[in-house]
Amino acid sequence: MHSLYTSNSFDILLRIGFHFSEDQQPRHYMDYLCFRTLCCKGPPPPRPEYDVVCIGLTGSGKTSLLSRLCSEATDSIVPTTGFSIKAVPFQNAILNVKELGGADSIKKYWSRYYQGSQGVVFVLDSASSDEDLEVARTELHSALQHPQLCTLPFLILANHQDKPAARSVQEIKKYFELEPLARGKSWVLEGSTVDNMDAVKESFSQLINLLEEKDQDTGRI
Repeated sequence: MHSLYTSNSFDILLRIGFHFSEDQQPRHYMDYLCFRTLCCKGPPPPRPEYDVVCIGLTGSGKTSLLSRLCSEATDSIVPTTGFSIKAVPFQNAILNVKELGGADSIKKYWSRYYQGSQGVVFVLDSASSDEDLEVARTELHSALQHPQLCTLPFLILANHQDKPAARSVQEIKKYFELEPLARGKSWVLEGSTVDNMDAVKESFSQLINLLEEKDQDTGRI
């Protein structure tokens, strides 16, 4: 049996009763080609997947942000102990995010989970105490210089921007000395809050752009 999707489809249409005058045939044939293109082009190509590690101190809001990105409930969030993995879908990519707990007893083991990462998300509490902000600064500096992370794209989120005590993105940028420290690296610094997930998604889209650019650069080598 002939398929309507063979190269002889137009002839088949004529045989089964579709009759067009000579002046109609070119137009109807073009209509057919458009129909075939729209309806028979097959499934879209799979979205690329990237493995990303997410780090930050306890209370920075990592779990809440990732849960909201996955459309999960956040009313019973508890601090991550050990690590968790979420597949976070975006329109043009899927991020397999490995979130590492931020407690003192876990931080010392972070580097054991860096292998295989293609990007980094660092979440900090912009409204934290000066002492905790200094610890976050030290941890970010360590991550930016770590041999397994130093060449990877970074998304740095100054979270809890909705709190009265929150430092601005510019204040965080200056205090963390990102300009001199991260010069020559691929990184994005953005403010964030769970009350504005559209902005958070846009920040992650910027990270995906950096990941795609790194992929392309690697392919040219």
